[in-house]
Amino acid sequence: MFYKDERLALFIDGSNLYAAGKALGFDIDYKLLRSEFMRRGKLLRAFYYTALLENDDYSPIRPLVDWLNYNGFTMVTKPAKEYTDSQGRRKVKGNMDIELAVDAMELAPRVDHIVLFSGDGDFRPLVESLQRQGVRVSVVSTIRSQPPMISDDLRRQADNFIELEDLKDVIGRPPREGQNDRSSNDTVETTD
Repeated sequence: MFYKDERLALFIDGSNLYAAGKALGFDIDYKLLRSEFMRRGKLLRAFYYTALLENDDYSPIRPLVDWLNYNGFTMVTKPAKEYTDSQGRRKVKGNMDIELAVDAMELAPRVDHIVLFSGDGDFRPLVESLQRQGVRVSVVSTIRSQPPMISDDLRRQADNFIELEDLKDVIGRPPREGQNDRSSNDTVETTD
């Protein structure tokens, strides 16, 4: 539930939201997403968190990051760490949980409602702390994928759970073939 006069902030865990959308078979249209939440309340900030491979000549996420940066999103990025696993597969590790949590705690006194786009159970203590400060917290993810993309603890802690698939007609577009797809040898790891 949203109130028109509510001060809102969006916190988007980029890799988590991308994976949830992909599991449901659609891409997120971030212009539509921002417009939808501007309609639901007074949107103060929309943060997007992602790790980037700085040494890549071309990163498939770079055009999205640049577009978001010029279209009303506050981008929070850091260099991803690249390594090769024991099977010789290239892996990328980039966890933005701490950055997101710190920003949410700092903004909490200035907002009424935070919308967290992530299913990561590591955010449950953050949600609990925000609630103790009087901030309502909605979590956007999905339980309709196999396996579900949201931790049960996080879903139960949130004031409101928004099923991502229910937003598909409002903020989604069909995935583009080959775009933002990582090759089968590349894996983005978002766990510690």
